[in-house]
Order: sequence, then C-alpha cells, then structure tokens
Amino acid sequence: MFNKSHQNQLEQGLKEMRITLPSEGLDKLIEFLRMMVKWNRVYNLSAIKEPGDMVNLHLLDSLAVLPFLYGNSCIDVGTGAGLPGLPLAIARPDMRFGLLDSNSKKTRFIQQACIELGLENVVALHERVEEYRPEQKFDTVTARAFTAMPDLLSKTRHLLASGGKLLAMKSKETTAIESKEFQFVGVESLVIPNVDATRNLVIYTAV
Repeated sequence: MFNKSHQNQLEQGLKEMRITLPSEGLDKLIEFLRMMVKWNRVYNLSAIKEPGDMVNLHLLDSLAVLPFLYGNSCIDVGTGAGLPGLPLAIARPDMRFGLLDSNSKKTRFIQQACIELGLENVVALHERVEEYRPEQKFDTVTARAFTAMPDLLSKTRHLLASGGKLLAMKSKETTAIESKEFQFVGVESLVIPNVDATRNLVIYTAV
C-alpha cells in the first residue's frame, strides 16, 4: 500500500519535471492511486501493480502532458482507468475534461473516483470514440497507447474544435502523416523521472 515514501517519490518527480501542484492536488493524486490498487484486485484496471511503479508510470507519465494542454476543455480518448485524463484533471481544475472509454467497468471506476475525489470538472463517457458526438467540441484531445496514429487521426477530428490540438503519447509513430483535417505540429520528447522507456508527444492541430 502507499506510504510516505511514495508521496515523497511523487513530489520529487514533480519537482524534477518542474510541475507545481497545491497540496490538495498531491493528496488527490495519491488517493486516486489508492483507489486504483483497490479496484485493480477485482477489475484488472492496470497491469502495473507496484505502488512505486504506479507513481512513475501512471502519475508522472500522465502529468508530462500537462504543459501542452490547450484551451479550456480536453477529451481523453481510450482513457482506460483515467490515464492521463484524471491526473491532468486534478492538476487543472479550471479545465473541463471528458474521459471516454468503451469499457463500462473502467468508466464506472472513473465515476466513483470523481465522486470520492470531489472532481467536478470531469465527465465519464462510456462510448466508442467514433460514435460519440459531443454537444460542444473540445480544445484538446489526449490519447495514451490507444490506437495507431492514422486511425487516431481519422477517429478524433469530429471531437475537436477548429484549431484544437491532438496530443498523442507514443513511443514510436513519430513521423508526420499527411491529412486534410490535421496539420502536423511536431514531436516533443517527454522525460519522466525513473522511466527509461522512450516517451514522445506527437502533436497535430485540427484544420
């Protein structure tokens, strides 16, 4: 279970990433992972079981996207257990977040997490990405290990307002793809403390 050393690990990681959060935000991040550990026993939300690994590979990995969020709203597609969407929503209570996944067990977990953490800026969306039609389009789309890049581009354009940003977390697939609906912006290398694996953020703008 989580202890003070894991909180220290989180705080040190955020410091190295130059991310500042209020103490309330730190508490909510730790509580979110406590909930994941509890629910994981029944619902298999994540293959990662060790608390220290979860700090690095769930929290810090998700929050690496924080500086690149655009506008006032974000939809996290294929969010699973709420990654990176929930950590980002905790860090940015001023933004509106939609966390979309076709797995009902995972969206139920997100709903419960929002209740227990008091997150009023998050809506859990149990839908397939290509079928979801938002009343109001989003400024940012985030995607972490969701689908191949060409598929991601074709499935998410209807979610974005014109000029909105698509932020795709990828280890590979960093080559620009020609698209009539998106303009390739570039690739940012994400450095996550204590994580050796390659992390890239591939960025497109909706035309």
